Amino acid sequence: YINGGLYHSQSIDGYFLHMPGIRLAYPSNAEDAKGLLKMACRMDDPVMFMEHKGLYRYAHAETFEPGEDYLLPFGHARIVREGEDLTIITFGMMVHKSLEAAEILASTMGANAEIIDLRTLNPMDMETVAVSIDKTNRVMIVYEDNLTNGPGSEISAMIADRFFDKLDAPIRRVAAQDSHVGYSSVLENVILPQSEDIVKVAKELLEY
Repeated sequence: YINGGLYHSQSIDGYFLHMPGIRLAYPSNAEDAKGLLKMACRMDDPVMFMEHKGLYRYAHAETFEPGEDYLLPFGHARIVREGEDLTIITFGMMVHKSLEAAEILASTMGANAEIIDLRTLNPMDMETVAVSIDKTNRVMIVYEDNLTNGPGSEISAMIADRFFDKLDAPIRRVAAQDSHVGYSSVLENVILPQSEDIVKVAKELLEY
């Protein structure tokens, strides 16, 4: 979302998720970024800390600065919006795109989507995911990496393995097109997932 072409606007979190032993943090706001970074500095494991450039200038990612001793343990997701009709699992910039989509769903369908910000991909908080799916029985994963072989593929597999009997609809993914990111705002908007894409898939799930 910065019109920077392939090497500035693509997401590579799925690549690093394939590397065993690497802890992976991906904050969606300034407060989480500080807490996760300070925690990473105190951990013995190697950490890959992902910073989304688009969030640097994104007003909704701004927060009050927590205290200097604020630490955020890895593996603790946050429910950023509560709901009972659909679970959206996401992280990074997609948290904000999902919030926009949830407001559209609420106003047009009267549906309440629950949004989970994973905050870290390794370790991943599947306990919070389990509680949410038990309540909504529908789930979608929203991420900015490519649809094929992105982190949503692995998250979908884990959900299918553990919670298949709780689902009333297929697991759905919303992600970037399997394409290079074009050096153009017009192309980038087509390639990267937008709020409208999330709304479209969410409606299909809710009507399933």
